[in-house]
Amino acid sequence: MSKEEGWRLVAVRGATTVGQDLPEQIQEGTGELLREMMGRNGIEPDDIVSIVFTATPDLVSDFPAVAARNMGLSQTPLLCAQEIPVAGSVERCVRIIMHVYSPKAKREIRHAYLHGARQLRTDLPE
Repeated sequence: MSKEEGWRLVAVRGATTVGQDLPEQIQEGTGELLREMMGRNGIEPDDIVSIVFTATPDLVSDFPAVAARNMGLSQTPLLCAQEIPVAGSVERCVRIIMHVYSPKAKREIRHAYLHGARQLRTDLPE
């Protein structure tokens, strides 16, 4: 099947938490999440249209997008933003929405919620 036949633009979501606001933890956690999202859905770098990263206000030591650059996604448009500071929300959390071309229907996409972020989507299978 070529990308012209049956491929569609879909969004893949994911989130993870890190133990501390340290650049290496943000990069490691974000990289782990990206690899999991791509692996679960058979996503290749050329399938990715763009990636939006958000981080909670308590993560300020690095940009989550650095992890994507370190993985070789240097030609992919990346954007980082800050989550709104909602009282009682998950702390030290990085969220991702990745726009990709995929032969999978939206209902077949496997989103990834790792570590402390699992509580965000208990309705989804691991």
